[in-house]
Amino acid sequence: MRIKIIKATSKHIKDVGHLFDLYRQFYKYKSNLKASTNYIKQRILNKESTIFICYSKSLEAAGFVQLYETFDSLNINKKLILYDLYVEKKYRRLGYGRKLMLKAKDYAVKKRMKIVELSTAINNKKAQSLYVSLDYKRDTEYYNYYLEV
Repeated sequence: MRIKIIKATSKHIKDVGHLFDLYRQFYKYKSNLKASTNYIKQRILNKESTIFICYSKSLEAAGFVQLYETFDSLNINKKLILYDLYVEKKYRRLGYGRKLMLKAKDYAVKKRMKIVELSTAINNKKAQSLYVSLDYKRDTEYYNYYLEV
């Protein structure tokens, strides 16, 4: 299995946009390829996130991870939010997600960040087992809240 992972640039907007639309559908959102692609385009062109995309041996877009840099005031440092991770269905359980997660970790180390933080659906057991296998710790101290405005 040959997996190629690269940092997404403007040349990869269409591929990442397609995967991002599938990712949103996985979380029960309606397909909207145009809006998904535009969202990714803005993140890439405005340098508001870092996206790594992986390609299969046949050069098919197989998955991506999207990362946001932010600050961690308690640890007095920057941290990386791993907000989106998606692997196309036919490439799951083949190591693509693991490779993308390791790429995110390498990026965090390179940027001298102390923490990579992520959230996942409570019922996404496969992703949770991947995270635990990579030494991610489940938060037992804090609850997360949100407010729609």
